[in-house]
Amino acid sequence: MADNPDLVALLRDIRDNQREAIVLQREHMQLYQRQLERIERINDRAEAIQGRAGKAIRFILLIAIPLVCLLLVLMLFPYFSRLFA
Repeated sequence: MADNPDLVALLRDIRDNQREAIVLQREHMQLYQRQLERIERINDRAEAIQGRAGKAIRFILLIAIPLVCLLLVLMLFPYFSRLFA
């Protein structure tokens, strides 16, 4: 049975195809790894941007909104002082 040249050629073809498949799988895994690293970098940048945005919102809530309210009160003060005088 091992002397059959067709069988030996077929087994060699199967072996060669399996080797090619393994090479392709390794290339795909390397590509996947590079894409995963890129995604992680993008996520890190997005988290940094979100952190800065959170600080900006905190600034707006703690400083800008009270200042706007104070300005409104100061602008309306003359109106209310005449109204109740």
